[in-house]
Amino acid sequence: MASAEQDALALREQLFHERVRECIICTLLFTSLYILCHFIITHFKKHTDFAAEHDDEDAAVNRIALGLCTFTLAVALGAVLLLPFSIISNEVLLSFPRNYYIQWLNGSLVHGLWNLVFLFSNLSLVFLMPFAYFFTESEGFAGSKKGIMARVYETSVVLLLLTLLVLGMVWVASAIMGNDAASRQSLYDLWEYYLPYLYSCISLFGVLLLLLCTPFGLSTMFTVMGQLLVKPWLLEDLDEQLSCTRLEEAAVSRRICSGKASCWLNLNVELLREQLFAIRSKRRKLELRHRASPWQRNLGYPLAMLGLLALTGTSVLIVCFHVLELLLDDAAMPQGIQQDASLGQVSFSVFGSFGAALQVILILYLMVSSVVGFYSSPLFTRLLPARQDTPLTKIIGNCVSLLVLSSALPVFSRTLGITWFDLLGDFGRFNWLGNFYIVFLYNMGFAALTTLCLVKRVSWGVQAELIRAFGLHKLPLPTPCSLHLTQPC
Repeated sequence: MASAEQDALALREQLFHERVRECIICTLLFTSLYILCHFIITHFKKHTDFAAEHDDEDAAVNRIALGLCTFTLAVALGAVLLLPFSIISNEVLLSFPRNYYIQWLNGSLVHGLWNLVFLFSNLSLVFLMPFAYFFTESEGFAGSKKGIMARVYETSVVLLLLTLLVLGMVWVASAIMGNDAASRQSLYDLWEYYLPYLYSCISLFGVLLLLLCTPFGLSTMFTVMGQLLVKPWLLEDLDEQLSCTRLEEAAVSRRICSGKASCWLNLNVELLREQLFAIRSKRRKLELRHRASPWQRNLGYPLAMLGLLALTGTSVLIVCFHVLELLLDDAAMPQGIQQDASLGQVSFSVFGSFGAALQVILILYLMVSSVVGFYSSPLFTRLLPARQDTPLTKIIGNCVSLLVLSSALPVFSRTLGITWFDLLGDFGRFNWLGNFYIVFLYNMGFAALTTLCLVKRVSWGVQAELIRAFGLHKLPLPTPCSLHLTQPC
């Protein structure tokens, strides 16, 4: 009897130490992300001087709002790294099953991270970011004593009214969509029904936003990479272009100096200055290309373009193969949740560790492409942050947008079949994941849009490079003929 009690006590002690170890690891991971996000936000935050005594209140409000934004951005970054971390952890445990130094990396830790990311994502989207925005815009109720608490009271009242409005809208939508007794009973359950349903709607919006931004971002990546890297010399004399540009710059500079020195010449100096700035920018780009080494010029740019093309083509092929799996096998639907499955049992790729590494690269590549497409789209271009010149309200908008995109990334990757890692925690409780038509049309839409953007961007890029290489862009445009019937062309 004593041995049984000792075994039970030892088991409880082991569970306690495992829980403490998981809490310490989660705290260290989140602290690292928080510090990194703090440096990122301070890099883009607009500097505000609170030197006066009456500005201490605004400075405190600014610090609190920035802390909430940093927390939200850390959660967004954690959501991005959640699926890659889980895939890498599974492969590490599969490769070293009995290694003592990686015993802390287990299924319980991964499940806990998924639950924490889901909880903090809900908390940030529903409470923290609205509170930060209303807190920065509040001034206190009329007639009340000014101070931080007056702003807190006003923000709490506004946030409460907004919460009641959103919950009322969710209640009406739920009552319309479900008329059975179980649905009516679930309407009174706030924690188990309202918040998951609300986050399901937000996740669906984020997945649709990823569907629209990712193909556009994939095509934009080619343009961005072409601007950052040095292009090879293809049938062009760079020395001649550089010499002509320098002569043109010198001629425009002399015209500006002569216009300033003489009052008889009627010159538009401002227009000439703009032209001079454009010529100087062109000359710097040509000098950069001229100074580049042959390896950088002839190997870096083609390899980067081929890498982007290979990653994009691989993503499209995987999605097309997943479409066939959806038509033939019900197990391809992203609704399977294995809460009791432990890691390190089987690889989630038929190619083993290489396939898992490819999955991680594709997930991160699609996330970067979606962010590039998001900030390149005409609707969200104004949200693009500027270095040391981004106001607080724009930082809040960027944090919310990035959190919506990143929290939908695990569902996005599993829906497209990029990975077969199961959606753990509450990420797999979304009702629309079990709808075959939504998942099938989503995969078809991604494959069609990505293929269309890729072919359009590559074909136009090759055509533009060939036109520039053969010097056809210097030819004069043909003059359209007259439309009068009496005057033949």
